[in-house]
Amino acid sequence: MKIVKFIVSLLFGLMFINAGLNKFLNYMPMEKPTPEQMKIFTAFGELSWLMPLVGAVEVIGGLLFIFPKTRALGAIIILPVMVGIVAHIFTLDKSTSGMSIAGIMFLINLWMIIDNKEKYKALVS
Repeated sequence: MKIVKFIVSLLFGLMFINAGLNKFLNYMPMEKPTPEQMKIFTAFGELSWLMPLVGAVEVIGGLLFIFPKTRALGAIIILPVMVGIVAHIFTLDKSTSGMSIAGIMFLINLWMIIDNKEKYKALVS
């Protein structure tokens, strides 16, 4: 089980590192956005600091998520980004592949949060 958790965490972390680096380097092609999505992307573009911040959070959270000692912190750092991804896909994108990938990623994130719940008790007590 420990090896499975490490492999899943490694893949999850690498996916977020890749997504975060893409926000800085733009090396992955994007599908043509719908007019509704284009409005959102234009608004995000007006906030010049937003996408670099999200990219930095994805890279840092992804790195932390890979290592068992920092996985609990990585899972909490990634959670708001993951909620945004799921909300976007389930409201605007609605592609079956996007929904399944986002759903699996969200469940992995929740699994690691639940798995590390003891580490969070000091924060909420």
